Amino acid sequence: MKHFEVPAGYRSTLISAIKNKRKEEDKLKKDFSPALIDLGPLKIYLARHFGFCYGVENAIEIAYKTIEENKGKRIFLLSEMIHNPQVNTDLTKKGVQFLHDTNGNELIPLQTLTKEDVVIIPAFGTTLELEAKINAIGIQIQQYNTTCPFVEKVWNRGDQIAKKGFTIIIHGKPKHEETRATFSHAANNAPTLIVNDMEETILLGKIILGELPMTDFEKYFKNRYSAGFDPSIHFKKLGVINQTTQLATDTQAISDYLKNIVATKYGKDNTSAHFADTRDTLCYATNDNQSAVIELLNTPADLAIVMGGKNSSNSSHLVELCEQKLSTYFIDDVNKILDKDEIIKTNWKDKTVEKVSNYLPNKKSITILMTSGASCPDTVVESVIRKIASFYNVEEKLEEVIQFWQAPNSMQD
Repeated sequence: MKHFEVPAGYRSTLISAIKNKRKEEDKLKKDFSPALIDLGPLKIYLARHFGFCYGVENAIEIAYKTIEENKGKRIFLLSEMIHNPQVNTDLTKKGVQFLHDTNGNELIPLQTLTKEDVVIIPAFGTTLELEAKINAIGIQIQQYNTTCPFVEKVWNRGDQIAKKGFTIIIHGKPKHEETRATFSHAANNAPTLIVNDMEETILLGKIILGELPMTDFEKYFKNRYSAGFDPSIHFKKLGVINQTTQLATDTQAISDYLKNIVATKYGKDNTSAHFADTRDTLCYATNDNQSAVIELLNTPADLAIVMGGKNSSNSSHLVELCEQKLSTYFIDDVNKILDKDEIIKTNWKDKTVEKVSNYLPNKKSITILMTSGASCPDTVVESVIRKIASFYNVEEKLEEVIQFWQAPNSMQD
């Protein structure tokens, strides 16, 4: 896999040593067991896969090269580069300005841009409509396009089934930048509809089967479908694609449910003519990180800490998985750990934050599970480990652990 030039400030000596050693000993990525950082009274298990993914590293490399190559020019990002506060703050400090917030609201009027300005497309991609507006100004927007290749893979899959006359159902969060971009690309070629979750999918299924009146379509899916969408004719052939960072099991369940709806309506023998096979549109990092967390959760522990931006979809789903098993704390920075007694965590559902007391159990020995989202720098993970280690006075032991992982042919049980 390609090596990206990512600023050293995002790298971690400890995490790099662990990841490199795991990669050496598991080149085919078949071992999803966690790595143990044994500090005596404090044991930390790190998920097999976590942190920066291919798409994020690609986006960061392009963004920093853009800054270096365009000194003196105004540089804009269509929206957040990725859903990580450290990266976005760093880019802002280097003079990059954001044209929109994460919900698509305009922060800087497009009419104030000139053809001399530079505009970067974020990793989520963007809508065809916004691309056209930027191009009309005379800015060559594709020159600095950081759209994740796995997002583009979904767009390509949508194009393929659109050409065969299928209506496209997108499993995604309607307000998320990636879902908005995917909707724009899909709707350019086929009737398109967004479903947020299984609850909405069940309602859709009832409308398709006639168990709910067609008039309920507008009630439940307002502003979620493409222009000219006609529920009386556009549900005859369906294909499901997704926001790449959704929970894999959720996307599969939605796809399976709609496939059964189609089989019920048109007969099992006719299913393939009415339902497209669109498996494998989740990105590899989403799959690997979720699978690693599922394996991580087989380890008995006192709590879990998940690191990532509060708006990060893939991070939120890791929290969702962990919360099913044990107390979980979702943080975006080491500063959210106030001390040994208090932590400020984010609610992954509504993004609210709360201060929690006594998050570390009052025990002589504790075990913590840790992972991070695909847009979280490894330095954040190491800083969290170091801070918690300081509460147990095992900083020297941590340095020994780093040497252990850096040494050839070392592997913790």
